[in-house]
Amino acid sequence: MRDPAARLVFTPALRPASLPTVFMPSPSLLVTLCTYNERENIDRLIPEILAIVPEAHVLVIDDNSPDGTSDAARAMSERDPRIHLLHRPNKEGLGAATAAGMQWGIERRYDYLLNMDADFSHPPRYIPALLAAMDQADVAVASRYVPGGNVVGWGLKRHFMSRTINFYARTILGLKTRDNSGSFRCYRASKLAEIRPETLRARGYAIQEELLYRCRNVGCRFVEVPFQFEERRFGESKISLKEAVTAPLVLLRIRLGG
Repeated sequence: MRDPAARLVFTPALRPASLPTVFMPSPSLLVTLCTYNERENIDRLIPEILAIVPEAHVLVIDDNSPDGTSDAARAMSERDPRIHLLHRPNKEGLGAATAAGMQWGIERRYDYLLNMDADFSHPPRYIPALLAAMDQADVAVASRYVPGGNVVGWGLKRHFMSRTINFYARTILGLKTRDNSGSFRCYRASKLAEIRPETLRARGYAIQEELLYRCRNVGCRFVEVPFQFEERRFGESKISLKEAVTAPLVLLRIRLGG
């Protein structure tokens, strides 16, 4: 079977007048990684991503990690022009970081924006399958909860939190997708531009459900691609039980706010 990434060939990309002209793959792909204290992971993850999709670019959005994640990403970007760093001086939450990365990609006219966690819980080997799904979708969701999907390494608490948040998302926001709380997704950038990432309301993990809700409201087509979620290799998970407890209120605000 032909590798879906093989259809990415180099052609000049259009750029806003204020940005330098560079050569980009067409359709061009930007992989975004929101980080906080992920230095050990990105040192290994980014080379693995680029080995699988060498035509892609990678953007690290770092909220001034005390472990030097920004320094590591900057050093990598100096060696490889496909790697970029968006350093933010303050920790403003996953939602704000995700929106900032999307806006960065939209402004630079990438065709696809593929977001994934920076801790190896989203194995890069699934990227080609997400890209292949974009032939029929505007949002390809790497899903733990469709046939063929799976989770490795979770205890009962994490399973409960995830299942609860997904139940709330389907009930309150009316989403039809099964996996609404994961961030491993590929988006068509032109559709993200329609929802205007700078107007997203969620500051924390609810950004994932809000994105699907807003994408549905602008007519996006969704495809769920099964994948196996794996526990992070280094560092500690940043999600807490509070996210599951406060999720109904946050999602209700999103629904009432349109």
